Amino acid sequence: MTSPDVPTVPVREVPGAFDSVDPAAVTPPAILLDVREDDEWRLGHAPGAVHIPMADVPARAGELDPDADIYVICRQGGRSLEVVRYLANIGYEAVNVGGGMVSWQRAGRPLTADGDHEARIY
Repeated sequence: MTSPDVPTVPVREVPGAFDSVDPAAVTPPAILLDVREDDEWRLGHAPGAVHIPMADVPARAGELDPDADIYVICRQGGRSLEVVRYLANIGYEAVNVGGGMVSWQRAGRPLTADGDHEARIY
């Protein structure tokens, strides 16, 4: 999902450092913010993502580095688009990841899951 008033990038433009569990190597500093619900996160997520469910973002936005490049992702791009709008209103610069985790998986980017099941988004 995209909107002309919200910056959006395709999955291929998200730094490859998020494909591992140590995104600290991203230069400049960046955050892949996954705003899906807990149950969605447990099924599969990018190894280097930070998880803050959409409803918790207003209370937890202070956990985000205001100087980092923030890439916001959800399942298909709708919730992340709204979070990017919210973050812009409070002074953060963020971009929506178009197509969300569905596009992430289709692009062959790595997934990790909580528990003992295979990571899978769709």
